[in-house]
Amino acid sequence: MKSKKILFALAALGLMSFGDPYKHVGSKENVEHLGNYHHRADFQPFKPGEKLNFRIHYGFVNAGTASMEVLKYDRKINGKEVYHLQGIGKTEGTFDWFFKVRDYYDSYVDAKTVNPYIFVRRVNEGGYIINRDYKFYHEDKLIDDGKNQEKVLVPENVQDILSAFYYARTMDFSKVKVGEVVQLYAYMDYEVWPLKVRYKGIEKIKINEGTFECMRFVPIVQQGRVFKDEEDMSVYISNDKTRIPVLAKADVLVGSVKMELTSWEGLAHPLAKLD
Repeated sequence: MKSKKILFALAALGLMSFGDPYKHVGSKENVEHLGNYHHRADFQPFKPGEKLNFRIHYGFVNAGTASMEVLKYDRKINGKEVYHLQGIGKTEGTFDWFFKVRDYYDSYVDAKTVNPYIFVRRVNEGGYIINRDYKFYHEDKLIDDGKNQEKVLVPENVQDILSAFYYARTMDFSKVKVGEVVQLYAYMDYEVWPLKVRYKGIEKIKINEGTFECMRFVPIVQQGRVFKDEEDMSVYISNDKTRIPVLAKADVLVGSVKMELTSWEGLAHPLAKLD
């Protein structure tokens, strides 16, 4: 189970990590607004055709691969243009022998607001099957999660676990200061989860594909489950208009994990590659 959480946190999110479940869902007076940095409708860091590929390492072992892709959806929802976001993660080699992972995520989001309309999750993690189908009704702050008889009341602009990554890329960080926490909410496994990261400043990061200028974020995680300390995971996001994850690395209770960008295509803007 810990291996599943590690791989999922690195491959599917790339930016945010989970805090404790949001306990007040269903009570109108307690449903909170999105955190301190908000989506910019005039800023589009990605477009249809973008595809990002990653290699996941567990210690010195190649554990698996992950990909994230933006596709143009062939029909409108509620009269709005829609992007089809697709995320795939899988283990390889030795990892496949003892903990086979095949994760598929589909999110259909408004092309301007990046708020999801439909989310589909099909997961097989070591024989543990997860199927999720959500429908979002943002005007009413409701979700039909296919489990509860009534729609669930959620915070404004709540995301699914895949759209959260793309939504975060559109957030206005122009005034963020070192040490500040950025937060938004995602609906996962029939609960709302706060996704929180602390901004740590600008760093130059060297990977196999070159050197990049990056913003470093530290996800605020719950100690003792997978991570020893709150800051045992760092995520490096390109400091440019694309804002793609270049590197994510974590020291965990049972070793170390790293996710590294290996290739990209169809970017909406030039990447901050220094060499």
